[in-house]
Amino acid sequence: MGNTIYIEYNFTVSPLQPASDILIAELGEAGFESFVENETGLLAYIQKNDWSENLIDTIEILENPEFSFHYSVKEIEQENWNATWEQNFNAIQVGEQCVVRAPFHKKPDVDYDIVIEPKMSFGTGHHETTHMMLQFILEHDFEGKSVLDMGSGTGVLAILSAMKGAKLIHAIDIDNWCYLNAKENVQRNGVDHVEVFEGDVGLLGNITYDIIIANINRNILLEDIPTYAKNLAPNGILFVSGFYQDDIFIISEKCNPCGLKFEKNIQRNDWVAVKYVF
Repeated sequence: MGNTIYIEYNFTVSPLQPASDILIAELGEAGFESFVENETGLLAYIQKNDWSENLIDTIEILENPEFSFHYSVKEIEQENWNATWEQNFNAIQVGEQCVVRAPFHKKPDVDYDIVIEPKMSFGTGHHETTHMMLQFILEHDFEGKSVLDMGSGTGVLAILSAMKGAKLIHAIDIDNWCYLNAKENVQRNGVDHVEVFEGDVGLLGNITYDIIIANINRNILLEDIPTYAKNLAPNGILFVSGFYQDDIFIISEKCNPCGLKFEKNIQRNDWVAVKYVF
């Protein structure tokens, strides 16, 4: 892997949101592996073997007249990745209690210090949704609870759940890289009782959970909410994110017939995280 060549796209995006998040989603579907967000846009990476010059023509949002995009393209060798990542990745602080950081960041004086190793293919860039879900976890009692983290990505939500005393935690992601990275991060943070699986809601069977966390996207949530309800224990809690404020109504319309009642939401920019009780 040391000699792997990546193609780096450096996008300038205006206005930044929601265009940046939509761009990340479309690039991900086109085969881009990694994204690093900054104040003016983002860097996107794809292996040269998976790239063609006309691939960018398939990205629909670039034709949207509501947004302005400019980009440059260059090759980058994988051994240069960590330097690029370190220059652009900032630690995420949630209130006074929690920090999500890389090993090269100074160890903070907080109750919950989550360390993510910098490497190729980090994350999806949806820092607003991750931040809000971490906030929800901090606000609630997880001691002795059984927890499901759907669309677990790097595993940060499952890791914080474990740090807050959850007794059983299942983290599930359909993406193989996320599965492997979450397993590494679980070990790195010393929460070895978090079990990580590769797959989707089809893995759940008849297991019931006190708390289900799903930070995915609107369409997947709409498909999976009935399954979440089936797998929630009485008086259980569902935390969902990955969608915009305007989508709360349609999400709630799906939740209500399943016995899931809206309780509260958090908003950052146009993104929301919502709590439902069973």
